[in-house]
Amino acid sequence: MANYIPSSAAFSDTKPHYDLLDGLRGVAALLVVWYHVFEGYAFAGAKPTVECINHGYLCVDFFFMLSGFVIGYAYDDRWNRSLTLKGFFQRRLIRLHPMVIMGAVLGTVTFLVQGSVQWDGTHIATSAVMLALLLSLFLIPTVPGCGYEVRGNGEMFPLNGPAWSLFFEYIGNILYALFIRRLSDKALLALVILLGAALGYFALTDASGYGCIGVGWTLDRINFVGGLLRMLFPFTLGMFLSRRFLPIRIKGAFWICSLILVGLFFIPYIAGNTPVLWNGLFEIVCIALVFPVLVWLGASGTTTDTFSTRVCKFLGDISFPLYIVHYPFMYLFYAWLIHTGQFSFGETWQVALCVYGWNLLVAFVCLKCYDEPVRKWLAARFINKRPRS
Repeated sequence: MANYIPSSAAFSDTKPHYDLLDGLRGVAALLVVWYHVFEGYAFAGAKPTVECINHGYLCVDFFFMLSGFVIGYAYDDRWNRSLTLKGFFQRRLIRLHPMVIMGAVLGTVTFLVQGSVQWDGTHIATSAVMLALLLSLFLIPTVPGCGYEVRGNGEMFPLNGPAWSLFFEYIGNILYALFIRRLSDKALLALVILLGAALGYFALTDASGYGCIGVGWTLDRINFVGGLLRMLFPFTLGMFLSRRFLPIRIKGAFWICSLILVGLFFIPYIAGNTPVLWNGLFEIVCIALVFPVLVWLGASGTTTDTFSTRVCKFLGDISFPLYIVHYPFMYLFYAWLIHTGQFSFGETWQVALCVYGWNLLVAFVCLKCYDEPVRKWLAARFINKRPRS
């Protein structure tokens, strides 16, 4: 399950945005939705289906790196000058949490519409659903197998599965504010190398047993450790890149980087586990080598025409709402696939495209009618307060 990490809104009001990074984040969010469409076919049935976006789960690692880069850029030079711990956490909560709440509410509604049943048909009491909602509103994870883990497949956030990445994003933000930001460049580099070695070992030895590093979505030991490593290595590497960043001139950086992202995620699963898991090697190459280059190129480039500027702005604006609200409707899509017994994309491509379009529409409505107004009000209330005369 690939997931989204919103980042660019971490920029301070006095610093320019990296427009191309906004756009790349949007491209990755669009790919995540497509990846989850095909995840549904694999989850729902036994018929062979089209292999597509095979490595789409790596979007979450790309998002974590973007998050580390832009948070380092936005905040590293503001501590002890104009930023306090309280102010930092207020900004991050205002940016992230309104849509976390919306995702939880939509997840509850779709679960009730689905009949309040687990995938095996077990009926779930409304009280358990409401408890799951309450926990989700505060981003408190559920324990696999407990009564309020309502879907029954172990998800940390059973009403909106991808919220797991926001859980780790919050941990990353807390560690940044309390500890990581204080590190010198040399100490930060040492931490990056240590975390990279740990994630490399995790991926190359297939520690999860999944054949990939698609971990973090459930609250067992291996997923928690794997989720922390997936967040901490790209997050700290992104921070280090922001400290050492010097732009280079490159034309068409957004389109080049977008094509590379698409190409990476469409590469078929790489079989073989001797002497290492070859798919794990591919994942580490992407995270440790390719993604830093893409972030560097994206931060170096600028939009040169009105069309590109609008595309990047739209993609950046809609990326987080699209990510955080699309999965509740994917649950309905998966349930429909199971109910109808139509398990291939060739049989149901029209429905799949409608689901995709519906999620784009819902994300846009949530952005304009809820997320932006609520964040504006909260910022005025808690951050941009005018001193009393």
